[in-house]
Amino acid sequence: MHSSYEALLGDPEIDAVYNPLPNSLHCEWTIRALEAGKHVLCEKPLASNAGEAERMAAAADAAGRVLVEAFHYRYHPLAARMREILDAGEIGEVRRVETAVCFPLPLPGDIRYRWDLAGGALMDAGCYAVNMARFLAGGEPEEVTAARARLASPKVDRYMQADLRFPGGIDARITTSLFSAVLLKVSARVIGDAGELRVLNPLAPHVFHRLRVRTNAGRRSERVPGDASYTHQLRAFIAHVNGGPPMPTDAHAGIANMRAIDAIYQRAGLPVRGT
Repeated sequence: MHSSYEALLGDPEIDAVYNPLPNSLHCEWTIRALEAGKHVLCEKPLASNAGEAERMAAAADAAGRVLVEAFHYRYHPLAARMREILDAGEIGEVRRVETAVCFPLPLPGDIRYRWDLAGGALMDAGCYAVNMARFLAGGEPEEVTAARARLASPKVDRYMQADLRFPGGIDARITTSLFSAVLLKVSARVIGDAGELRVLNPLAPHVFHRLRVRTNAGRRSERVPGDASYTHQLRAFIAHVNGGPPMPTDAHAGIANMRAIDAIYQRAGLPVRGT
């Protein structure tokens, strides 16, 4: 037990830390941990904005330490199975991706609604939807073509829907909310020119999920076994720290996700968090 964050970072027996602080504190304390020689698993979103994420990645590179953004769902076997189906061409060329992460949080005083803590629906639940869209589209968005926000307070969104354009003519839509008419929706849908992939609850598949594929050959439903997504993530983090395989949600991937989030806020006419 340590009496302060400084004391914790000064403990030579600690090799790595998990940063679960509010979004606005991710940058400062992650950099301080990296400079203290610790590897960092940082809660999503990686930072308040892309500029902060770039500073964090540079600090990790300078310190020779690992920095990973905690998108735990990416480490469950379900994520790999989704990518496998798309890469095999089962639904043909991908034409559209739709992702949604919506759940009710009707607590106006919650930190997720605080501007000074870099709050907002897009930052909290929506960073998952953005990450899923990038993962399933297989690239980075070229343009945010539209964005519609509903506000909990000035500058802080409780709902966000955005349309994006990816390379190859892939369109995408992300929908996220903490308080809206869409009370609960956690899903992913990929439409190809030869079929469709749908996944219910790709975010926490260890609780429950359903993967469905529809093609001209018919329809099928799958369940992908695995441990808790958090367990898979921790195993991958430990392995990576010890020289194992790279992690798909490293600091540089985190920069890309924050760039997309910043662009959505700008398109919606809202200021980028932390500015």
